[in-house]
Amino acid sequence: MIKLNIKSFNKYTVLSILSILAGLFHYIYWGTRYEIWYDIGIYSITIVLILPGLIGVILFLMSKKQKQEI
Repeated sequence: MIKLNIKSFNKYTVLSILSILAGLFHYIYWGTRYEIWYDIGIYSITIVLILPGLIGVILFLMSKKQKQEI
């Protein structure tokens, strides 16, 4: 199970969240501007922005286990 740690929030997490927001904004803007919600061009650009953003958030917020030295 993936355990997310909010304490490891850093600039890369912010960049990932901005990437997700840019993808969502692009999809909504393009869909409302041209009234095309099912175009493959919208999906291709949106996926390129949202998928790395989601992966980045998950990777940078995962808690790291530290080895204890005895």
